[in-house]
Amino acid sequence: MTNHNCKTCPFKSSATKVLSDDEFEILDKNRAMVTFKKGDLIFKQGALSTNVAYLRTGIVKIHMQGPSKEKILRIVKAPSYFGIPTTFGNKINKYSATAIEETTVCFIDSNLFRNFIFKNGKFAYEIIVELCENELQDYERYANQSQKQVPGMVAERLICMSDNIFNSNHFNFPLTQSELADLVGTSRESVSRVLSDFSSNKLIEFKGKEITILNRDVLEQISEKG
Repeated sequence: MTNHNCKTCPFKSSATKVLSDDEFEILDKNRAMVTFKKGDLIFKQGALSTNVAYLRTGIVKIHMQGPSKEKILRIVKAPSYFGIPTTFGNKINKYSATAIEETTVCFIDSNLFRNFIFKNGKFAYEIIVELCENELQDYERYANQSQKQVPGMVAERLICMSDNIFNSNHFNFPLTQSELADLVGTSRESVSRVLSDFSSNKLIEFKGKEITILNRDVLEQISEKG
């Protein structure tokens, strides 16, 4: 557990930026920052939740246990909140969160968070904006997943990782092939075959965990056409 000053934190959210000095002082007294290693469980589905989780640095996967197996719902990059639905919808976590690289998370007392929502309209507005953006992204992904073939879905995930997570055409892919398959809703064998095809056709180059997008235009065409 690490202490820091929320007002001067370079990773504070758009919502936190509109807090008053008094609110920052209250926030500092009612939050804790914890560092997690890759693979560490941040919170668990089915456990009692008393905090809102704010991803200060790093990347996490949000995953849920279904009737027969676990499903990765989304990948979250810092800075971002990722425990709000539980805070307002249910006191029991409906999903789990796991660090997929070294990550720091600020846990904010849920009662305090609700109080900021009730009393600070600008804070509430910024939270609503973030929730709406996440919801629209999820809708788009679910629609694409139901209509695209496996090559289109894998291409879409690679482009998303490049543009939204790493801001680079060269990055260390944070998921295993099994996890990528889970994310796009197919088998590990199908994902492995598609990645091999992409590599053979010089669309990407991958060595271990390192992936380089070589031909973005064609990869985008595959993503769009599905």
